[in-house]
Amino acid sequence: MIVWLNGAFGAGKTSTAKHLAELIPGGNLYDPEVTGGALRYLLPPKRLSEVHDYQDLPVWRSMVVDTAAALLAELGGVLVVPMTLLRQEYRDEIFGALASRRIKVRHVLLDTDETILRGRIEGRVEFPDDPAHSESVRQWARDHIAPYREALPWLREDALTVDTGGLTPRQAAERVAAAVRDGSAAYCPIVQTPQPTAATVASGVLLFDEHDRVLLVDPTYKAGWEFPGGVVEPGEAPARAGVREVAEELGIELAAVPRLLVVDWEPPKPPGFGGLRFLFDGGRLTGAEARRLLLPGAELRGWRFVTERQAEEMLPAVRFRRLRWALRAREFGRALNLEGGEPV
Repeated sequence: MIVWLNGAFGAGKTSTAKHLAELIPGGNLYDPEVTGGALRYLLPPKRLSEVHDYQDLPVWRSMVVDTAAALLAELGGVLVVPMTLLRQEYRDEIFGALASRRIKVRHVLLDTDETILRGRIEGRVEFPDDPAHSESVRQWARDHIAPYREALPWLREDALTVDTGGLTPRQAAERVAAAVRDGSAAYCPIVQTPQPTAATVASGVLLFDEHDRVLLVDPTYKAGWEFPGGVVEPGEAPARAGVREVAEELGIELAAVPRLLVVDWEPPKPPGFGGLRFLFDGGRLTGAEARRLLLPGAELRGWRFVTERQAEEMLPAVRFRRLRWALRAREFGRALNLEGGEPV
C-alpha cells in the first residue's frame, strides 16, 4: 500500500512523511525527488532543457511507478510518498499504473491557508551555505502557489484533505496515521487494469451524436482521451466485448451487434506488447440518449462529442490515425484492414 502525500510545494510534505513512516507499522519513505535528481545524470542536457519540470518527462513518471513497486516488493509494508501532483493527468497516469500492479493508494492532501503557506515558504532554508540556491527553491514554491489553487477543486474531490495550518509536521503525521487506521483516508477509487504480459486484443466502439461528432471518454486511470471500449476477455467475441464495455462504461445497451469499421494490428513497441485493435460503429445517439450517459467515477471522468479536427488534438497519434480511417470506412461502407494505423 502507498500513502501519497500531496499538497503545495513548501507545505511540509517531506517532514510530515518522515514522521508518518515512523508512525505507521511497516512504514518506509520514498521521495520521488530523488528520482528527479537522478535524471540529471541519466538524461542528456538537451532533453532536460526541453522541459521546465521533470514531472513533464514521461520517463520520470514511469520511473516513479517502477521504483515504488520495486521498493514495496523488497520491503513490503506501507510506502509513504511525499510528492506534489498538480496535473490531474499525471495523477491518473501514475496512480493508474500503480493500480495495474495491484498497488493500492491512499491519497492525502496536506492543505493550509495561503498566508500560512507563504510564511512557511519564506522561512525555508534548504541550503544554509548557498543562499542563492535556497532563494531559487523558495521562488519555485512561490511560482506554484497559483497552480496549486487551480488544482484544489479536483484535489479535494480526489483526496482526503488534512488542514495542517495549526499543526507541526509530527501532529500532521499523527492525523494522517489516524485517518489511515480508521479508513477515512480511503483507497483511491481507480480502476485496476492489469498490465499486459503479451499481445492483447481490444475493442472500441464509436458512438455519434446528431451532428455526426464522435464520442470520446476521459479515463481516470491513464492520461489522455480514448474511445469507449476495452480489452477483449478470453473466449469473448470482439464485437460482444465492445457491447459489454459500452454498457459498463456509459450505461448504454446497444440494440444490435455493432458493425466493424477497422481492425488495426498495433506492432509491439517496448515496453508495450501491441496486438489487435478493433473499432466498431455503435451508431448515432439521440439527444435524449446522450443526456442519459452514465460515468462510473472509478473508471471515467468525463465524455465529449468532438469533430475529427478536435479529436486530432485530443488523441495520441496512433489512436487518431485509427479513428481517421474508421471514419473513412464508415463513409465507404466497408471495413478496412490496418497495420500500425495505416491501410494495407
